Amino acid sequence: MGPELEVTGRTRLRRMRHKGSHRREDLDAVLRAGFLCHLGVVVDGAPMVVPTVYGVDGDRLYVHGSVASRSLVQAPDGVVCVNVTHVDGLVLARSVFEHGVNYRSAMIYGVPRLVTDPEEKLRGLRALTEQSAPGQWEYVRQPSRKELAATALVALDLAEASVKVASGPPDDGEGPDAELGLWAGVLPVETRFGVPEADPLLPAGIEPPAHIAGRAGRRLGQGPGRP
Repeated sequence: MGPELEVTGRTRLRRMRHKGSHRREDLDAVLRAGFLCHLGVVVDGAPMVVPTVYGVDGDRLYVHGSVASRSLVQAPDGVVCVNVTHVDGLVLARSVFEHGVNYRSAMIYGVPRLVTDPEEKLRGLRALTEQSAPGQWEYVRQPSRKELAATALVALDLAEASVKVASGPPDDGEGPDAELGLWAGVLPVETRFGVPEADPLLPAGIEPPAHIAGRAGRRLGQGPGRP
């Protein structure tokens, strides 16, 4: 079964609890499958939700964003919320009421910490880079001291989190609406990488490295290799 995350007032599953989980392995699976999250913070007294990239290193989630940095300055002990969601399909039922979405989603709460130590910042930025493009950190030039100083990176523990997963066909296949004679089912949704597009200023003869070219046609969350 794997270790369980501690249940708190914020992560307690109240609605559709059968779709929820507090297992760490389920949280890891959702985080591993993507690289884009939505960060909810309070800035200048108002809530703000911004998309940003993330990376996982052990029990720590690193998030890139100056907005979070501003929030930390204003409220050092303020709680933030990070959401990662993957849409897997549209559930198209026989009635509008039974329509839905198949998805995998993780919600993480905590008091973030602004990363200032240069070594940890490098580790965090590597986690971000490798989360989205495995192999890229060693391929390209790494950040200079000046670039590190200009980059805002926030760390958040993965201790307070919950996961929800919805999958399967519509729920009305055995109800009265089944007699309507209407099509019902799931319309799958996939995010795939396309063929790499070279920078127009790239000199001729420079081909994409294997870790980039190998992802063409692959679904998000899959590594390089054959589709």
